[in-house]
Amino acid sequence: MSITTLRKRISFVAVTALTAGLISAVAAPVASANIYRSTNAVATVDSLNVASTGTSGNATGAAVVSNSSTMDTAAQSFGLLYKDSSSTTAQTATVLAGGTLVLYTLTHGTTATNVGLTATGGTFGTTLYDMGTAPSGEWADNLRTVYASGATAVAFTWNAGSTAGTYTISGYRSTATAQIAGRSTVTDGSLFGGITVTVVASAAAAGPVVANSTCSVATSATNSPSAADTSTIFTTGDSAYINLALKDAYLATNATSGNIVVTATGDAVVNIGTGTVTAGTASTVVAYGTGTSGDKNSIRVSQATSGAPVTTTVTISFNGATICTKTITIRGVPASMAITSVSSVESDGAGTATAYWLADGTNRDAHMYITLKDSAGNTVLPGTQSNGTSSTGNTEFTADSASITTMVTAFTVDSGDQATSLSSSVAPWGATAAKYTCASGMNGTQKVTVKHTSAATGKIITGTFDARCAGDAYTYTASFDKASYVQGEIATLTVKFLDSKGNPANSVTAIGAATITTPQMTKVTSDWDANTRTKADGTAVRTYVVGPDSGGAVTAGTYNGIIDVTGLTAVAATKQTVTYKVSTGQDTTTNADVLKSIVALIASINKQIQALQKLILKR
Repeated sequence: MSITTLRKRISFVAVTALTAGLISAVAAPVASANIYRSTNAVATVDSLNVASTGTSGNATGAAVVSNSSTMDTAAQSFGLLYKDSSSTTAQTATVLAGGTLVLYTLTHGTTATNVGLTATGGTFGTTLYDMGTAPSGEWADNLRTVYASGATAVAFTWNAGSTAGTYTISGYRSTATAQIAGRSTVTDGSLFGGITVTVVASAAAAGPVVANSTCSVATSATNSPSAADTSTIFTTGDSAYINLALKDAYLATNATSGNIVVTATGDAVVNIGTGTVTAGTASTVVAYGTGTSGDKNSIRVSQATSGAPVTTTVTISFNGATICTKTITIRGVPASMAITSVSSVESDGAGTATAYWLADGTNRDAHMYITLKDSAGNTVLPGTQSNGTSSTGNTEFTADSASITTMVTAFTVDSGDQATSLSSSVAPWGATAAKYTCASGMNGTQKVTVKHTSAATGKIITGTFDARCAGDAYTYTASFDKASYVQGEIATLTVKFLDSKGNPANSVTAIGAATITTPQMTKVTSDWDANTRTKADGTAVRTYVVGPDSGGAVTAGTYNGIIDVTGLTAVAATKQTVTYKVSTGQDTTTNADVLKSIVALIASINKQIQALQKLILKR
């Protein structure tokens, strides 16, 4: 069958299918034998180029071969369905049976070079080089080897033949006269180009192919979607955009127009367009286009109800076939507040804080986290909410005036400490870091109410926390969680630090390093150092596995652990001693214990015999 006849038959089938309304993303035949359209690559040294079918397709019914002056503009392959973007030794192409590839290259600038091509199938045909001069090379008998000697620019044709299969075309070059001087020495040159060509009997169906298409979520409409989603979580008032780049079976831009249907679940609205896309008004929208750059390639997803949180699954189909689905969350306005990780604060009147308390990698010195939530319980941001950024400085968080007293004198959110991101990769920045100030010398606990006033809506929400003011660690006590342990158990040592007034110490000032001796126990947590702080209740813990450091079985017995927080014992504190027992968990009964039990049993039996005798004598 000639390539012209094949084109006519394909066109007939396409028209028939269109009339019947059957063309879809997965079932429509190709209407042209030349669906690969692109501008030819500029001929360069060390590249083996394949001519495209032109930007509007090759309608000549045959390949167009050109000499060096126009090869990268006028040359056209015929029946070419797909070509990758490379031009070196690992190229791929797909062509219809009976089609022809036009290959061209600059051999070596202005230096005459011998160039040869070999193929595992098909046949070579026309060869032009050096401005159309007749070739001085020759073809091998099977027309699968061709070379041109003394050339600076060469164009070849390769006929695919009628047999479907996979074939390889290899290009070699050499400036040495001894190489590529005849068909038997072509492969003696240096390999500079290689193409794996797949010859098929018919073209694949027209329309987009899911595996080859890009469908990604971004913060704005774009004609060049990313390979991956930029984000799937958005702040209230923002819209998400799903950008399309639909490709066909040969990775070419989809040229088939069809019905693009977009549906969204939940309280979301959608719209589809090109360039700037206005917000939609319904959960379903239908458009007609290719879903490619400049033709209905961007979908806007918005909240149906302003300020209301929504999680929606958006489904996009092309002529009834699903192209992609995306789940998107647009969070709502702040509706509640969670205050966590509250530390106790030094009674110094300065509001001193340290990054050691939160220790979250953000280096924020603060006393607590404040997390804003929408009505669905999702984390949201304060300040100017624009997809992951917020204003700096404390423009929205304040303390209720009744909470500012002679004990707790201030509540602050420093510039740069507000939450700024909803990304899971920077999770700590989903919370605002805040601190409070305790008056000098004032010890005790007080409830503080924090207010958040939305800059956008003026809505106020509140949360409370227990502020605890205390002095620095002055003395301490220590205890284990159990009095006795079996080898292999976990033992927890708790040391409670008290200030000079006997209250639990604050969590701001370091308690300092300690020397701790615990026989028959192996530490799990690291040693305390100069930066160690207490928990909010004034305690610090250390964990052990019961068993000696050197391994092996424990030596059962009673032991004393000694806890020396050296910076405190040097002033007023006393070293603490904790007593505990350890055992192997096995039976430790001795012979003496057994003998003692036997004697006791005999004595008990004798008493019972005597009682029985008295009873008999009475009768």
